[in-house]
Amino acid sequence: MGYSTEVLTRARDALAQRRADRESELAARHSRAYSQVPRLREIDMLLRQSAAKAAQAVFLQGGDAQAAMEAVKQENLQLQAERKDLVAANFEPQWLEDNRCPHCGDTGYVGSTMCQCLQQLCALEQRKVLSAIFGGSESFETFRLDYYSDRMDPKFRVVPRVVMEKTLNYCRDYARHFAKAQGNLLLTGTTGLGKTHLALAMGRAIGEQGYSVCYESAAGLFGKLEKAKFYPSQESQAEARALETCDLLIIDDLGTEMPGQFVTAALYALLNQRLMAGKAMIITTNLNVEEAGQRYSPQIASRLYGEFYRLTFLGEDIRALKRRMY
Repeated sequence: MGYSTEVLTRARDALAQRRADRESELAARHSRAYSQVPRLREIDMLLRQSAAKAAQAVFLQGGDAQAAMEAVKQENLQLQAERKDLVAANFEPQWLEDNRCPHCGDTGYVGSTMCQCLQQLCALEQRKVLSAIFGGSESFETFRLDYYSDRMDPKFRVVPRVVMEKTLNYCRDYARHFAKAQGNLLLTGTTGLGKTHLALAMGRAIGEQGYSVCYESAAGLFGKLEKAKFYPSQESQAEARALETCDLLIIDDLGTEMPGQFVTAALYALLNQRLMAGKAMIITTNLNVEEAGQRYSPQIASRLYGEFYRLTFLGEDIRALKRRMY
């Protein structure tokens, strides 16, 4: 698992800005303190000089290095105590304290491990990205099972609400335990049954765990891939790389885009690349296996129905139900 380059860059920039702001504020406070209590400037200069004295003591020749070190230490402690008293007498507590992260010093890393301060900023930036991608209210909590009939469907011989409750729970588990080995999902069924809603809900929940998520309608996806191929630019190629490398790619309404040779070739290449890399995909479509084979190719249909776990959505068009209800 890892945050996208975009999120990491934003978080690091935010941390660098926070560090710069803190340094600027601390410098301004020291300037005011030195003006108000000149002795503080003298003490800080002496404390900086004590470090040089300590170094000299270590390399002292012809004398007692340990005694010299102890003398420097005692002088340092006396200066620190005097400084503490002066600050307490003239300023608010911790007014001149360096408030950088105590773990990493605002570098963002403790050794090679990301510090919790940078992790928090990454989570914040990730939420901003997710808000831009998933701007609506689609979530598992807002997915309403009461839109699905609790009566036996005479065609499929199942109860739609029971099927959709199982589908909802499966999607919840998929998001909760998401990993690269989790596999791919194909959400099928006619228009207006909640496929997009659950795809977005999974994307939102997975993104909140720190995984990189890309969502595109089928038309938008092929538009970006076409632009990257025929009108390459730094931006278009970066968008195409994100589609190829993100932890989770959601393709919505596959089959609604304009068909053509480029679409078939691009879809085949994208599916192959992500399958070989073990990168997860969620695809929603109204197409069945025969229709997918006719629209694209038997090879693509084979991958869609062989490499994806299929969830079939049942019921009536929810949009039509809402119109009748309201």
